[in-house]
Amino acid sequence: MTRLATALAVLGGLFIAYIGVNYLLDPQAIAAGFGLPAVPSDNAFLHVKGVRDLASGLIVFTLLAARQRRALGWTMLAMSFIPFGDAAIVLGHDGTPALAYLMHGGTAVLVALTGVLLLRTAHARP
Repeated sequence: MTRLATALAVLGGLFIAYIGVNYLLDPQAIAAGFGLPAVPSDNAFLHVKGVRDLASGLIVFTLLAARQRRALGWTMLAMSFIPFGDAAIVLGHDGTPALAYLMHGGTAVLVALTGVLLLRTAHARP
C-alpha cells in the first residue's frame, strides 16, 4: 500500500508538472484540451496556470524528498480542490461536461485518494 501511495504521488507530480511546462511552452495548444468552449487568447493568463501546475508538481517532489509523507497526504487532499475547481469552472462556462467530470473530476478524486493513502501509510517507509 505504501508503494502504491508513493507511485500515485510520483505519477501525479510528474503529470501535473508536465502539464505546467506545456502551459508555459505552448499555452494555446494545451489550453484547447481544458474543456472550455473558447481558449483564452491571453497567453499571460495561461502562463499563470502553467506556473500553478508546475509548482504543484514540485511541491509533491519536495515533500517526498523530505520524507514528509504525512504532510504530503494533507497537501494532496488540499490540492484536490484545484481540479474540483477546474471542473466547476468548465461547467460554469458552458464547457465540455465530459471533460469537466471525467478529466477534472476524475483527477480530483485520484488526488484525494492519493492523499488518503499517503496518510494511511505515513508511518511506513516507501
